[in-house]
Amino acid sequence: MEIKIGIQNTARELSLESNQSTSEVEAAVAAALKDGGLLVLVDDKDRKVLVPSDKIAYVEIGEPTGRRVGFGAI
Repeated sequence: MEIKIGIQNTARELSLESNQSTSEVEAAVAAALKDGGLLVLVDDKDRKVLVPSDKIAYVEIGEPTGRRVGFGAI
């Protein structure tokens, strides 16, 4: 699944692919925001991504979309 995290006072968002389920990611985000600690996620290459919860602007969780190829509108 694709996860995008907006960081406060930063123009770019953090984007990663993860094998974690939607409910696991939601639980991790909720726990980090509640405790004021770190949001810890694992990407699809088993690397940990750590984000301080007080710097999180938003978290977008969704299924990855395939890349479109060609000039036709679908």
